[in-house]
Order: sequence, then C-alpha cells, then structure tokens
Amino acid sequence: MSMHWHAYQWIGAGADRGNESERRPSSPGFSTSMLSPMRTGDWLAKPAAQIRATFDNIDAAMSWLGSEYGQVRNTLLRPEGLPLEDRLAIARDLLPRGVDVQWGEWLHGGRFVTIGLICCPNRHVTHPCPSRLHAR
Repeated sequence: MSMHWHAYQWIGAGADRGNESERRPSSPGFSTSMLSPMRTGDWLAKPAAQIRATFDNIDAAMSWLGSEYGQVRNTLLRPEGLPLEDRLAIARDLLPRGVDVQWGEWLHGGRFVTIGLICCPNRHVTHPCPSRLHAR
C-alpha cells in the first residue's frame, strides 16, 4: 500500500493530557486510552477502531481536516493565530512529503482538541499499518 493518511481526533479535559503513562505505547493502558499519544506517529499503534477515516487522496484529507477544525473553531479559547486557509495550505504541502500534521488547541472550559492526519507508512516510527493489523 502506498502512502496514505489515517485521521484521528481527541477532545477531552486538557488536564488529562498530563497523564503521560497513557500516552506512551509502552504503557499497559495505551491501547485502551483515547488520549492522543506523545508522538504523532504513535497513533498508528492504537487500535484501528480509533481511526476516524483513511485517505489516499490529499483533497479528501484536506476536506476532513478543515471540517473537523470547523466544528471546534467557535469554541477556541484564544482567537486563531493562523487562519484555517493557511493551516490547510501548510498541511497540503507537508503530508505528501511524509510529515504528520496534528493540530492541538485549547477550547473553552478547560477542554483540549487534537486533530491529526498521520502518514502511513511513517518515517519516524516502525508501527505497521493499523488497518492491516485489525479488522475494522
């Protein structure tokens, strides 16, 4: 299978991100935790059920990324530092070159969102493709 991207998202209490033990693949609780991992490529070590979508087309991947961000845009704690259009242009450039794109933003109420597209295969980790490992 050629380069493709797995989409992931997590929204939860920002304080939960401090629980590093659940965010490392070596932890017993890693595979059952919904928390985003410490390294972006480690999303691929999570169960395939956590994959929101898989893309081999950059346009479809950008559409998903923009849509997911759009759903939380009005709940950002701080105004956007970088407009969505610029974010998407950067992501469109990076993803085909094998660079993961993950956006993390604080939301009102102490919540945090992580929205990411993770390259598979991944140049930074050796995890096999989760779609091949687990029946979905």
